[in-house]
Amino acid sequence: MTSDFLIIGAGAIGCATALELAAAGARVTLVERGVVGGESSWAGAGLLFPLVPWDYRPEVVALAQAGRRLFAGWAAGLQAESGVDPEYLESGLIILPPYDREAALGWAAREGEALAEVNPRLVEPALDAGGPALWLPGVAQVRNPRLMAALRGALLARGARIVEQAGEVRLRITRGRLEAVEGLNGRRWQADTYIVSAGAWSGRLLEPLGVPVPVYPVRGQMLLFRLAPGQLTRLLIKAGRYVIPRRDGHVLVGSTLEEAGFDKTVTEAARDDLIAWAQSLVPALRGQVPVAQWAGLRPGSPDNVPLIDCHPTVANLWVHTGHFRYGVTMAPASARLLADRLLGRKPLLDPAPYAWPGSGPYADSVSRR
Repeated sequence: MTSDFLIIGAGAIGCATALELAAAGARVTLVERGVVGGESSWAGAGLLFPLVPWDYRPEVVALAQAGRRLFAGWAAGLQAESGVDPEYLESGLIILPPYDREAALGWAAREGEALAEVNPRLVEPALDAGGPALWLPGVAQVRNPRLMAALRGALLARGARIVEQAGEVRLRITRGRLEAVEGLNGRRWQADTYIVSAGAWSGRLLEPLGVPVPVYPVRGQMLLFRLAPGQLTRLLIKAGRYVIPRRDGHVLVGSTLEEAGFDKTVTEAARDDLIAWAQSLVPALRGQVPVAQWAGLRPGSPDNVPLIDCHPTVANLWVHTGHFRYGVTMAPASARLLADRLLGRKPLLDPAPYAWPGSGPYADSVSRR
């Protein structure tokens, strides 16, 4: 059966795109090398905020903010269609020093974001942190594995075809068009239009086409602790790391930033470092042993700007990748933007900043890796 759209990669970005297209009545097939949401989308923390947005390029902030604005309604819709609660929760976020106070206040004023400087202990008594901190009450979180389960269920409810355990695939090109995606044991899938949303693996998949795609794996290691429910309730960021308390008492601590290729091995050094950092801020974690440690591979990109555009030499191939740490946050907006372009609708955002290498931040991407 030929689909209207075939998407390679069933992480948050691939699944959100498939859902957006299926909602418009398109026939959609998702082809995943492993299982739906089994890579960085599962491994991430679910913090729906771009850490320190005043330090990012405007196009990164624009896509993340658009995703945040859509997320509450999107999550509710996923739950209604799938029966799975993705645990969207407005926990509020504390950002501890160091931070650029004037840049933060200026960004909040421009964005209309509620932000105040507070004593962090007044907002989160469980913290061992003095001095001023930034408080953003409107920041939310989602539980990644449950979000991906909800996306999977919603896709099936809308009639999308999901192919898991496809293994490594290759692209069969004929006369400047993608003719088919070929997998293990002679499996073959066809569509009118193809979309690569394979996260950190996107560059490797597209490499044989001869046009470099500056997306590369960045390993992030995470720890999971268990406290009593309600013992810690606010999201916390300090110097690029975060503490994420779940509703049931689980607490995520992360994350490292390591260029280690496609190696997802966890290390004792990262474990010890993250434990010491988290326990210095949250006394309730002192003496606690992590119940789990894992690593995911984020799709790194130049200046953290995603690539959302048609391939320059293959007419019916689009690329939707490079969301780095913010694929979940950006997912509903990024999917909407690509679907708008594919379906001829007015785009949610200006698509120009996410164009193929040759313009925007991707112009000199190879040298800037």
